[in-house]
Amino acid sequence: MRVTKKLLLGSVVVTAALALAACAPSGDPDNGSTEPGGLSEVTVGIVTSESGPLAGYGKQYLDAFKAGLDYATDGTGEIDGTTINVEYRDDAGDPDKAVTAVKELIGSGVNIIAGTASSGVALAVAEQAEQNKVLYISGPAAADAITGINGYTFRSGRQSAQDVATAGTFLDDIEGKTVTVFAQDNAFGQGNVAAVQAILGGQGATVNSVLVAEDATEFTPFAQQVLAGAPDLVFVAWAGATSGAMWQAMSQQGVMDEIPVVTGLGDSATFGAYGEASEKISFLNHYFAEAPDNDVNTAMVEAIEEAGGTPDLFSPDGFNAAIMIVHAIESGQGDVDAMVAALEGFEFEGPKGSMTVRASDHALIQEMYQVKLVAKDGTFVPELVDTVSADDVAPAEAE
Repeated sequence: MRVTKKLLLGSVVVTAALALAACAPSGDPDNGSTEPGGLSEVTVGIVTSESGPLAGYGKQYLDAFKAGLDYATDGTGEIDGTTINVEYRDDAGDPDKAVTAVKELIGSGVNIIAGTASSGVALAVAEQAEQNKVLYISGPAAADAITGINGYTFRSGRQSAQDVATAGTFLDDIEGKTVTVFAQDNAFGQGNVAAVQAILGGQGATVNSVLVAEDATEFTPFAQQVLAGAPDLVFVAWAGATSGAMWQAMSQQGVMDEIPVVTGLGDSATFGAYGEASEKISFLNHYFAEAPDNDVNTAMVEAIEEAGGTPDLFSPDGFNAAIMIVHAIESGQGDVDAMVAALEGFEFEGPKGSMTVRASDHALIQEMYQVKLVAKDGTFVPELVDTVSADDVAPAEAE
């Protein structure tokens, strides 16, 4: 049974000693109450990449989180008389920095944490959430291991298994075929290999992988290795600033000319990164601004643009996180067990449409997209091919 926590209220300066403390202090349930059982303030900690290789993803999340918080609170920044304060921390994509930041926040009484663009960071933060019994909502980080890792961890975006299942919707019978996963050798890449083995391997495919060190800058040998294996399908799972160089190497070595390639369509900065191969690739997609057609997406896009930002791949993750946090606070009033219970089975309308937090393992069930890139005005832009139903790409329940 989980130990119930209460949020400490107000702004607290964290000392070096508290920064090293792994245990969250207990709060006084009457402190800051506006009425019996009510809280006057709640502080939420947002930990994500504001610098480092995934800073662009962090910005997408943060811009949308701020828009989502405004949306979910009708512009007031509060819910039922409880003011929601937010403290932001930059993890720079480094798990150690993230853990330090999370310990500082917990030490000051925060027991709602959200964010994280890196899967490695998310797994480390999830461990802290379980140890300290705080609510944690992971963001763009896609590793399947995050789902069901513990009872305190949720996610506001999709996971690798949903990507892979979407890739499978491009294919006919794959029994007896060979699929090569081309990915970075990190938590995200390894998660994709496991997901392809579980999902496409479960449909009768033979799955192997070519994994590349995360700090690699020369990709020609790896492209040649993929080509030499002569698979029936290549599934590419890649994130970060080296995407352009990787695709250039794949194109120069003629991989797309010889083997069907499926990959996830990244953020808008990558739309022109595929070069001549752009119209040869089948893209699965988590989100681009023109894919969904609903009022929530319209509201998010307008809010982000009015603030000077651009809606992009991980915008729904930030917006969803804000909706989930507001719901948790409204229902749980700082009690972690109550907030967890409020989110389990929570159904809501997000930018991508109907979303469901699966109660058993906290997977976020959602639609995905089939997309192609088309040439327009000297560049490439995404065009929706089909919307894949949430049930068709729902990940297997974590045990």
